Amino acid sequence: MELRVLRYFLAAAREESITRAAERLHLTQPNLSRQLRELEDELGATLFIRGRGITLTEEGQIFRKRAEEMMELLDKAQSEVAASAEDVSGDVYIGCAETEAIRIVARVMKDIRQAHPDIHFHLTSGHEVVVGERLDQGLVDFGVFMEPADLQKYDFIHLPAADTWGLLMRKDDPLAAKATIRPKDLVGVPLICSNQNLFQNQLAGWSRGAQDKMNVIATYNLLFNASLMVEEGLGYAICLDGIIPTAAELPLTFRPLEPQMKAGVSVAWKKHQVLSKACQLFLDRLQRGIAENDEP
Repeated sequence: MELRVLRYFLAAAREESITRAAERLHLTQPNLSRQLRELEDELGATLFIRGRGITLTEEGQIFRKRAEEMMELLDKAQSEVAASAEDVSGDVYIGCAETEAIRIVARVMKDIRQAHPDIHFHLTSGHEVVVGERLDQGLVDFGVFMEPADLQKYDFIHLPAADTWGLLMRKDDPLAAKATIRPKDLVGVPLICSNQNLFQNQLAGWSRGAQDKMNVIATYNLLFNASLMVEEGLGYAICLDGIIPTAAELPLTFRPLEPQMKAGVSVAWKKHQVLSKACQLFLDRLQRGIAENDEP
């Protein structure tokens, strides 16, 4: 399978028309149609439903996702190879959990950019599973993970930060009058929780058996949309502090859980990975910053 055929397939899928795709690719329509048919023959699967336009079959949707990942990985590799041998330049790809600790990473990025303006950073946000998949596939160089997370197959460093779990709610809610939220406060109220399995286990331990009495009405992987549900009065979000603004003029507020439940933050990368110069510089600066922070 040739890479150019993957680009042809992605163009056709994007345009939903072989005619328009052929025009963009500067090919004749019969030539593009033939190459897409040969791709389907090679895969042994029908990728398109053909009519007045074209739409992807279920197999086509699966193949599109993998083809996009392959092209993204190729573009990343080409960028790394093309980096200057004299000056440190290139791209650093980071998969990130939502955490206030990203400020530490951002400071490192700022320092690097001041000295090496040809280094560019690309962030993708997601929970542990998404970040782990992209790290395993080589689509990101580093992953920022929230505890609890299984990092046994990676090299990693802990950031000097820990986020606090608590309850996000409207300021006019009766629970907002409490300084902290205990397990009994959550019994029967509509909850919006993280969909990570490790978090569910952690919540069960914190609630001391009260989890079965909790009414989880929705789950989330990124908090912003969940915060809109809270703002609209759908329920309460169990989340980390510092991600959603709760200033005086805003409608939401946050109360920490009691007993306190903290989440550490780690930056991980694949074991035995050969890092680009830009990635190695980022890791060195991050490790140096952590070491300086630990000094008495």
